[in-house]
Amino acid sequence: MNKLKLLLLMLTTLSLQSCFFIAGAAVGAAAIAIVYDHRNVDSILQDQRIDREILRKIHDDPELHNNTHIGVSSFGQVVLLTGEAPTAELRKKAEETAWSVHGITRIYNAITVQGPTSALSQTNDTWITTKIKTSMLATKGLKSASIKVVTENGTVYLMGTLTHAQEQMVVNIARHTAGVQKVVKIFQYEEVTSDATATDDSGAPATAMSSTQKDDDSADAATTHPVDDNQTLIPSSDG
Repeated sequence: MNKLKLLLLMLTTLSLQSCFFIAGAAVGAAAIAIVYDHRNVDSILQDQRIDREILRKIHDDPELHNNTHIGVSSFGQVVLLTGEAPTAELRKKAEETAWSVHGITRIYNAITVQGPTSALSQTNDTWITTKIKTSMLATKGLKSASIKVVTENGTVYLMGTLTHAQEQMVVNIARHTAGVQKVVKIFQYEEVTSDATATDDSGAPATAMSSTQKDDDSADAATTHPVDDNQTLIPSSDG
């Protein structure tokens, strides 16, 4: 059974990569790296399904496909939307499209209202993610955490499950990585709660986050958290 699940995981990963390719220029994935992932296979497959279905729905919508550049990252059924949309209406439409996928419990909408970033910026995002991943792999004490790093236009989003002590290590690595403009934490804490939260550097809820309840009667505690990109949640280090 475990071998079968691992085979399905590999096939699903290939399908997800194909979906990114199909989406073309309109739907672009942010620079994403999984540093550690200790979840079970079912949880990983669930997140990959969510990513794949959201991207496919965006691709199938001509208005979104032709006019936006959107990345989708899921971790523990919590979805992060990154990228650019030319209008606030399309930004909202992308979020609503994501909500139409079954199994999501929370969405962080970090799509900015602007034109798509350049190829040079996207290459730089990939390089930033690579540097952060390399530093984390070399840091003792992070091996037991599950961490996903997403970089979009110089902003680093940290997702995953870890302890508060590990959080400080992860944030310090991201803050001191050259090229990082801002760091946003979207963590689930192992010893405190399983609810995803976005916080500032002090550990208090970030003032740039606001939440709204999803308009349906589902049993899930579905919540949207728009990200105010005009406010720096965790300033990066100049060093």
